[in-house]
Amino acid sequence: MRSFRTPWISAVLLATLVISLGAVDSAWARGGWGCMNANVTPEQSAQLFDLKQQFMNDTAGLRKQMMVKRTELVALWQNATPDQNQIQAKQQEVNALRDQLQAKRTAFQSLNQQICPQTGMGMGRGAGRGMAMGQGGGCNW
Repeated sequence: MRSFRTPWISAVLLATLVISLGAVDSAWARGGWGCMNANVTPEQSAQLFDLKQQFMNDTAGLRKQMMVKRTELVALWQNATPDQNQIQAKQQEVNALRDQLQAKRTAFQSLNQQICPQTGMGMGRGAGRGMAMGQGGGCNW
């Protein structure tokens, strides 16, 4: 018989995954994380678009691997008797992928700053919705 706690753990892990992916998707969908409120030239705007597209293409494999590993992690937690060693190992795999993605994001931010240096850089000023979620001023990659 499954414990009462297992569905809650699964729900929390799944909610975390959905929220983290939703944050990224919503920012990209509205064209965000760029020089949203800056006075940019059409050339800078085109460069930023191309840079963002390149970043998305370059990180697609990592993002896919993260989704698969997180799904595997949720499955491990759903076992009747979760193996903490397997869970810890899988979490380390997720963390390694996250670190790789963060390194690519840092390089991406540096290139963004080169295109749009006049407004500074930051994660944006969210309207009570957390980092990178609001209408930030300047180059908010």
